[in-house]
Amino acid sequence: MQWLRRACGPWLGIHQQYRPRPLRLCYPRQEVDGVTGLPVISIVTPSFNQGRFLRRTIRSVIDQHYPFLEYVVQDGGSTDESIAILEAYATRLSSWKSAEDSGQADALNRGFRRTNGDIMAYLNSDDMLLPGALSYIGRFFAEHPDVDVIYGHRLVVDESDAEVGRWVLPPHSNSVFLWNNYVPQETLFWRRRIWEAAGGAFDESLHYALDWDLLLRFQSAGARFVRLPRFLGAFRIHASQKSSARLADLGFPEMNAVRRHRHGRRVGAFESRLRVLPFLLRHVLCQRLYQLKLLRYG
Repeated sequence: MQWLRRACGPWLGIHQQYRPRPLRLCYPRQEVDGVTGLPVISIVTPSFNQGRFLRRTIRSVIDQHYPFLEYVVQDGGSTDESIAILEAYATRLSSWKSAEDSGQADALNRGFRRTNGDIMAYLNSDDMLLPGALSYIGRFFAEHPDVDVIYGHRLVVDESDAEVGRWVLPPHSNSVFLWNNYVPQETLFWRRRIWEAAGGAFDESLHYALDWDLLLRFQSAGARFVRLPRFLGAFRIHASQKSSARLADLGFPEMNAVRRHRHGRRVGAFESRLRVLPFLLRHVLCQRLYQLKLLRYG
């Protein structure tokens, strides 16, 4: 039955979709010379003992050479090689600090308090931005001043940067947000104005659903969302990642709490799955059309 699901079912939520293969994406270069109104993009990377991936995360950002980049790393007091890596890249970072914190949300709030850019994002210390993403994103925001929040498709990579999956998302749906969050976090960027309108901080009581909570607050503040038709970031799967290790004991209870707060009642698993079914069907169609395009054009 596994082959049938791979052939016909949704790939959202599935990380290991096929055997590792070289990561290959070819996008036309997005020129930004002469583009007026390019925004400053502020990115924060929260990190704790992720030294084996941190260098690749940092390089995925700074090697894009976006002309208006503000990049901050907020380390939680790592005891591995992270500090040595941060010292090595100190001149190419806007700032970095290492201090004990109470979790990811606390680290992000500390980091964002040291930023000023009009466009904001965070990139976990085991994930990566894909080449050309920042120029593409900066140009899009410059040309679409009415858009508040953007995100794109996701690549999934393993510990060696080999590709093991792709999430092709349908156009944005406000209604699906009420039941689940399918936004790939490493592809998410937003304007500071909507951040401030939504409270200007992550909820530090949350450790797993903090980005979903923020997106719902953006929605309540009247944000206009757009899903861009491009792979913008790569999500890394590995044995020690928080999203896998704490899903059962922390992730599910937090997500249920977000649903309960949003709807004012307990939402059962069956109802939640039923409500997101139309979105998943649109995803399946988009995924298949994308695969057919690959087969046709290589």
